[in-house]
Amino acid sequence: MANTILRSNHHSKAFQALKLFSLLLLMQRVGAYEFKVGGAKGWTVPTDPNTIAYNQWAEMKRFQIGDSLVFIYPADKDSVLQVNKEDYEKCNKANPIASFADGNTSFKFDKSGAYYFISGNEENCHKNEKMVLVVLADRNKNTNSTISASPPSPPPSDSVDITPSPVPAGEESPHPSGASSIIMSFIGSVGAFVGSSLILVL
Repeated sequence: MANTILRSNHHSKAFQALKLFSLLLLMQRVGAYEFKVGGAKGWTVPTDPNTIAYNQWAEMKRFQIGDSLVFIYPADKDSVLQVNKEDYEKCNKANPIASFADGNTSFKFDKSGAYYFISGNEENCHKNEKMVLVVLADRNKNTNSTISASPPSPPPSDSVDITPSPVPAGEESPHPSGASSIIMSFIGSVGAFVGSSLILVL
């Protein structure tokens, strides 16, 4: 009888440890964010085609490796092209790095650096349906990721400087600071160790 109660307590403790470990893993995975390009308006010609609205939108965000962009647009009238810097500036759609035309495109960042997007409709691109943004380097891990696109040169008169601006007062950056990421990694590692130790005891 005492043996059965003792065994039941071990199973209960192992189950509790497994739940804690799962929770810690979930907390670590929450670091990636999905950004809807252009907010409620989506991917379309800006209301004022003389402004570079998408670059202004991108300046207010902090993009990191693992984050995703979602482009919402009418698939029968528009598309999204990832291009190089020169093609971005000229609205050249002849040699895209990637092309999307499904109307609900999700694009995940796999490395840091500058990314250039234009509308597949050349007329829309010339009306500033285009965007350049910078994905921040991953300072929490030792990666050998390289920047595939060169950072933007000094902006011409019709473009916007894409240096990330500080988060506006009263708003939090969606990404944790480097210190909190390190703490979360440490907590996850300790949780994994404790969880595996408890499972081995059983």
